[in-house]
Amino acid sequence: MKRWMASWMVGLVVGLTVGLVSLGAMAQSASAAGEVTKLDKAVGRVTLKHGEIKGLDMPPMTMTYRVKEPRLLDDLKAGDRVRFAVERIDGQYVVTALSKAP
Repeated sequence: MKRWMASWMVGLVVGLTVGLVSLGAMAQSASAAGEVTKLDKAVGRVTLKHGEIKGLDMPPMTMTYRVKEPRLLDDLKAGDRVRFAVERIDGQYVVTALSKAP
């Protein structure tokens, strides 16, 4: 009985650990509005000035983001007001959607 209980406890601990690691690896995402301050289409990066992004616990700032698909930058220029979706993937913020604001 003790051997069975010890095996069960080890399985429980391993299962919980794997579950917590999986939760930590999941992408966090949020949407926000901002202004394009700089584009680097060659490397697929955009610098955005934005307000607080509560879903990612980010204060207002100007930050350079990698874009998931470089084509998202095709019709943009510095000064454009935009809506965007950003995800935190493996510790890096990535813009996954980006469009001019109306």
